[in-house]
Amino acid sequence: MKSFFGFFLCCLWFLLLDISASYNLNNPSPILAQSYAQRRNYGNPPNSKPPQRTLNPAASDSQCRSRPLDLVFIIDSSRSVRPGEFEKVKVFLSNMVDTLDIGTDATRVAVVNYASTVKIEFFLKDHLKKDSIKQAISLIEPLAAGTMTGLAIKKATDEAFTEKSGARPKSKKISKVAIIVTDGRPQDQVEEVSAAARAAGIEIYAVGVDRADIVSLKLMASNPLEDHVFYVETYGVIEKLTSKFRETLCGLDACAMGNDCEHICVSSGSSFYCKCRKDYILNQDQKTCSLKQVKVEIVQDPCLCEARLAFQRQTQTSIQNINSKLADVTRKVEQMERMLARM
Repeated sequence: MKSFFGFFLCCLWFLLLDISASYNLNNPSPILAQSYAQRRNYGNPPNSKPPQRTLNPAASDSQCRSRPLDLVFIIDSSRSVRPGEFEKVKVFLSNMVDTLDIGTDATRVAVVNYASTVKIEFFLKDHLKKDSIKQAISLIEPLAAGTMTGLAIKKATDEAFTEKSGARPKSKKISKVAIIVTDGRPQDQVEEVSAAARAAGIEIYAVGVDRADIVSLKLMASNPLEDHVFYVETYGVIEKLTSKFRETLCGLDACAMGNDCEHICVSSGSSFYCKCRKDYILNQDQKTCSLKQVKVEIVQDPCLCEARLAFQRQTQTSIQNINSKLADVTRKVEQMERMLARM
């Protein structure tokens, strides 16, 4: 009888050890939770670069002509400008007209001629065809005498850029641009009248030739000055500014002129900057992109942990109860063995 109960207790103990090992009560395994970032390659392999875009001259002309302007030329014809030089100024104006899309709903052009007096040669509403404007420019005569640049700017602001003279209302959001061409120092004040013109929404470009006063040019021009102040040594090369003004006035898309952005090019004035698609970051070269690093975190499910702890406590309680009952059984067995021994 003693050997039987010993064998029974041994089997029961091995059974409890097996149950404890199966549930691994003392060292539950951690649960991994990893965030997942989808890759969007937009039809290209992740590391491939988009094809480079080059400037199409025909497309550039079309883009240029899509931007309407109210454009007023303010030209110096004082005595310092020789007749041959003044003719070169008129050629420059005609070449500028050729680069623009002229029309009622496109660019409109006016010319203000000045020396010691100011004369509006024609208004924005007067000529709405290229040939008509170029013909009117060819008939302009120099005024000679002094250089009243400030007076010319004020007259252009007060009379040439008005709706009565052919300028579009503000609601149309048409850019108002003045291009001043001069070779001398103004004989009147230009700072205040230029500031008033700019405050009225007029963008001013100042072109200096030969003896032009650079300080005065900067006082007249809009900011940034590096984009609005130009200087040429002689009237003989002024026509070379045509292509520069064409790029400036036409508002060409800097991205369309060619870029090396890997993902997205964003035009910003005359320049551009690069951006990356979602889930990518811009590298230090400010051109290429890399996939964002995915952070892996090891976390425990709170609900699952609580369930395991509850199961662990319940199991431990059950084992304690079984051990207590086994102790009672053992005592009773020993009592029975002592009773049998007396018999």
